[in-house]
Amino acid sequence: MSIKTSNSLLTVPTGTLQISELPRADVDTTHSNVYLSLVIPTYKERDNIQNVVRILSQTLDEFIPGDYELIVVDDDSPDLTWEVAQSLTEEYPQLRVMRRQKERGLSSAVIRGWQVARGSVLGVIDGDLQHPPEVLIQLLTKIAEGKDLALASRHVDGGGVSSWSVVRRFLSRGAQTLGLIILPGVLGRVSDPMSGYFMVQRSSIVGATLNPVGYKILLEVIGRGNVQNIGEVGYVFCERQEGESKVTWKQYIEYIHHLIRLRLSTGKLARLRQRSSFPVGKFIRFGLVGLSGVFVDMAMLYLLSDPSTLALPLTRSKIIAGEIAILNNFLWNDAWTFADVSMRQQEWHQRLKRFVKFNIICLAGLVLNVLVLNVVFNFVIPNRYIANLIAIAVATIWNFWVNLKLSWRVTDVQ
Repeated sequence: MSIKTSNSLLTVPTGTLQISELPRADVDTTHSNVYLSLVIPTYKERDNIQNVVRILSQTLDEFIPGDYELIVVDDDSPDLTWEVAQSLTEEYPQLRVMRRQKERGLSSAVIRGWQVARGSVLGVIDGDLQHPPEVLIQLLTKIAEGKDLALASRHVDGGGVSSWSVVRRFLSRGAQTLGLIILPGVLGRVSDPMSGYFMVQRSSIVGATLNPVGYKILLEVIGRGNVQNIGEVGYVFCERQEGESKVTWKQYIEYIHHLIRLRLSTGKLARLRQRSSFPVGKFIRFGLVGLSGVFVDMAMLYLLSDPSTLALPLTRSKIIAGEIAILNNFLWNDAWTFADVSMRQQEWHQRLKRFVKFNIICLAGLVLNVLVLNVVFNFVIPNRYIANLIAIAVATIWNFWVNLKLSWRVTDVQ
């Protein structure tokens, strides 16, 4: 692989999207190896790129002076973002620029940048200042502690989003839930699998053939790399100050395509599942709470519908009894099962948000219960009671896992 230096543009690698060992000294005699290579994928970021380079350089100069490089990989922006970035290389000697004219896509841009990188740690950050640069120091600290991958997450302490619309929040959560169903062994290992802000040890992905679709490069790194220890830090996803958002419906379709392809191509993910510790204690508590809900549901159904009591219509009684049982389960789960999270989110609006999520997830669990019951009874075991037990087990696992990942999680920013 040939790499031009000085003010010249980097030569775009071709062929397989695979990360090799550090470049040999005879390949790049102008630059020595560095600790961190941070890739900044860009497209039409002319108004942002100078500020991004300046702020990133200032931040990293304070922590690892001279031991890093910034690699701008631009997809031949019509606003000549690559040209603006190239003009900054004299002022910022750690900056290198690549202009891609035959390829497109954020994920592949990141990998092409990593292919010419000289760092033992590889990172990626957006080129629009929506990823706060100061979080880089926390990510570097996690790597220094021995983590294979350090992830900036919106869903841990200190994380959140600044001003997303209800629709965008819904789409983001929906995409994450879908990912947990299709690819639990990958998405279940991190709190924010949709994040595009992270660092990874080069050694963890050397030799892995990456095959990304769309924006979500993190899925490829975790799914195909040898990533064992993961550290997370919170960050607030900020609204861009300049330029236009590139999030469209196409990205959501590509995301689903990526999930399915990664699921099929990686085969059994037993290795990842073994490294992902399942919270057995919480699951047992969740099951006991669910059992209490069965008794509450039955008792309320009797009180509301029995001819000797209130004698309300059966359907109306069942809806009320079911909602009371859900409320019972939520209160117990909030105070006991997931107390470690709820104790840090005690405001009324935070509890209300968790309750609404819990309701929606339980409703989805009910639909899943009915579907599994019919499939098992009609096609597998023609015994309604055994089929119902299997359906209840599946729905219980669904309710627990999705609530663990979505309902009881620190997302609000102080």
